Amino acid sequence: MLPILVQEASSAAVVAFLPAASETLLVSEYAAAEVASAISRLVRVGALTSDAARERLHRFDAWRAADTSTVEIDNADIADAAALVRRFELKLRTPDALHLAVCVRAGARMVTGDEVLAAAAIAIGAKIVAP
Repeated sequence: MLPILVQEASSAAVVAFLPAASETLLVSEYAAAEVASAISRLVRVGALTSDAARERLHRFDAWRAADTSTVEIDNADIADAAALVRRFELKLRTPDALHLAVCVRAGARMVTGDEVLAAAAIAIGAKIVAP
């Protein structure tokens, strides 16, 4: 969800997509940690001040509390992610494989603009939405 917090090429599409989403958006604690990590990185490289980063994380937390549900991650999801990573043709790294495994288990559609992740999702029969 970084494109709603910092300007990226996909920001306009993501901002337009979110209010139109007809399904409950699911966000894991792991995904939330990844957002915090990405914002923290922007502080480390000088692209954001600490105050600006805190404000963006506050907005993310508020959006998450108001507009999403939390999806839990369990050991079976981690095992499924490991199996996906071992499918070399999918070209997945562990974080994306974990998001995909959770999405499949939850029976949810994956929202992604990442072409590699979208291709992997399609390859395993998962439902996807591109913002």
